[in-house]
Amino acid sequence: MNKLQQGTTAFRKANLALFAGGFITFSILYDVQPLMPIFSKEFGVRAATGSLTLSVTTFTLAVFMLITSSFSEAWGRKIIMGASLILSSLIVIFTAFSPDFGSLLAFRVLQGVVLAGLPAIAMAYLGEEVEPNSLGTAMGLYISGNSIGGMAGRIITGSVTDFFSWRIAMGSIGVISLLLSIWFWLNLPESRNFKPKPLNLKGLFVSLFRHLRDPALLCLFGIAFILMGSFVTLFNYIGFQLLEPPYQLSQTIIGWIFIVYLTGTFSSTWMGRLSDSLGRRKVLWFGLLIMLSGAVLTLGEPLVLKVIGIAVFTFGFFGAHSIASSWVGIRAKTGKAQASSLYLFFYYSGSSIAGSAGGFFWAQYGWGGVIGFIIILLLCAFPLSVKLSSVSAKALRVKN
Repeated sequence: MNKLQQGTTAFRKANLALFAGGFITFSILYDVQPLMPIFSKEFGVRAATGSLTLSVTTFTLAVFMLITSSFSEAWGRKIIMGASLILSSLIVIFTAFSPDFGSLLAFRVLQGVVLAGLPAIAMAYLGEEVEPNSLGTAMGLYISGNSIGGMAGRIITGSVTDFFSWRIAMGSIGVISLLLSIWFWLNLPESRNFKPKPLNLKGLFVSLFRHLRDPALLCLFGIAFILMGSFVTLFNYIGFQLLEPPYQLSQTIIGWIFIVYLTGTFSSTWMGRLSDSLGRRKVLWFGLLIMLSGAVLTLGEPLVLKVIGIAVFTFGFFGAHSIASSWVGIRAKTGKAQASSLYLFFYYSGSSIAGSAGGFFWAQYGWGGVIGFIIILLLCAFPLSVKLSSVSAKALRVKN
């Protein structure tokens, strides 16, 4: 097995290519979030309807991630990842020419289908092609591309929209992504340790249903739904409030608020280490309490207090998500890839369902209603974590 090692040119190319791939994926996925108030105004739709521009994409992404990995087992890793990125970039460009809201949503649905190709496969590629002692570095760089891409997509669209229009902003994201996608294709090393297997969708669904019968995994999937649902809800509607009096911020400034994502780079690593000494449930609770504190802080009127609240909330989210997602790999003894896919399915379903539902609370009760909705969601995560720990402890006693 000839695997990529740190210090080699091939390792560096693979890392930079997958960093670019993660950057493209998450910039395309979240570039519409700061534009939701503009969609509501231009197309004459409610806030909850405007939020569908993100919700329909994350939902179709969640569904197709479950099956795309199986197709890659038969067709190969690089070809699906490369095609996913190039086609997604072209769809962003087409989206910029949407004549009406229905067309915009149709492009965003198609975007979710096509975009599933990279996140469903990238980690499998790294696991096959990178030698174990270098895998942590490679995985960390790929995940950092995800977070930086999500942040950059929001900042770029917000800033360019202020100077030109949302259409030019999305077109710009599309052109940048297309150039990076071509670079990805030219620089990602071919798979050397991949062995094609017959396409077996039946085996995939058998494995998925097996995981859905595990009570501990079901608790983790519920927590994933709550975490992402709360997170996306806050960021979906904070822009609506900050565009109104007394703030009346520009799209550029609202876009730059997403720089708080950088706090997650620290919290995910720090809380992961903390869980080794204090236990996963306690640290998960800690992350949830931080999210609750940050959400409450945003109820204050001073702008600085809102920004601090958003940063605190983001810090807690990434920390809690890192604990819950790693717990899936520990709990699932077989079919770990399918278990992770199910976690991401519920994770992005939370983004779609709760993210849109938050719009009704905004319309009826304003920002206080949005935060009330988020608090209710987060409080539901505590009993799930208690159940999760009791099931895990029982399984350990039975094993012993």
